[in-house]
Amino acid sequence: MTATVAPVAGEQRILLHNVSWRLFESLLEELGDNRSIRLSYTRGTLEIMSPLMAHENSKRLLEKFIDILVEELDLNVKSSGSMTCKRADLEQGAEPDSGFYIANEPRVRSKSRIELPLDPPPDLVVEVEYSRSAVDKLKLYAAMGVPEFWRYDGENLRIFRLTAGEYALVENSPTFAPIPTCEIPRFLALSPQSGETAAVRSFRDWVRQMKMRRI
Repeated sequence: MTATVAPVAGEQRILLHNVSWRLFESLLEELGDNRSIRLSYTRGTLEIMSPLMAHENSKRLLEKFIDILVEELDLNVKSSGSMTCKRADLEQGAEPDSGFYIANEPRVRSKSRIELPLDPPPDLVVEVEYSRSAVDKLKLYAAMGVPEFWRYDGENLRIFRLTAGEYALVENSPTFAPIPTCEIPRFLALSPQSGETAAVRSFRDWVRQMKMRRI
């Protein structure tokens, strides 16, 4: 088993090769749920990501913005956070920064434990990647059938929609239509200048303005 360490501004990543699925599942059990590191696994390759300040700040702001979108568009939601999404039949697993059940919320509303593939995957997963993961998350989440995937790199927010088993890059989120979610990065950029509270308030005001324009 070989290891590579790559410290970066947003995350620290450790990449391990020749890791069995059994060892991956054992690590999940031993580490438990009360931890900050997140694991991603695909067919023998395990990545351990430790988030730093910039990563976690962006993650929390994105979660707040998604909460606002859900509330203002009157959608039901069940947040799954960094819940481990894993499929033994695919030998793939990941712990996104954030996950949300929206369209499938009624199917999991009363569940305290999700078992894939018996249960649906989150409708939306969010990954903050100041440094690109060595695990191909597009292929991983597509294989699991996650309908929508957001990737934020500290500047750009890329939104992917699952179509015919593969992700296609789209301008705006189909989940939150008709809000032009491509504008989200400019509100994330407000936080270092004006503070999180001001950025969140500005985002909510803007969402309401977008709604009124479409009435």
